[in-house]
Amino acid sequence: MENELILNVLFGSISSLLLAVVAYFIKQLHSDFKKMEKDITEVKTMALLIKTEFKNSYDLLSQRVEYLETRIKNLELLNFKNKNDEKR
Repeated sequence: MENELILNVLFGSISSLLLAVVAYFIKQLHSDFKKMEKDITEVKTMALLIKTEFKNSYDLLSQRVEYLETRIKNLELLNFKNKNDEKR
């Protein structure tokens, strides 16, 4: 009877110790996932910021190209008119 009690206490202690170890590792894993979630959120934010900056730069560049194209057309028209006036 005494041996059974000692074995029950021993198995109970070992199982409690193993459960404590498992709980510790689960807690560490949970904190790692929280950190990873935070890092992923930061990466998404940075990617969105970079995408927005590239889009704004592209839009600005497109506006400048359109302005220069319009200016070249006007200069070509003036040049063409000047050539026509010289021929007369």
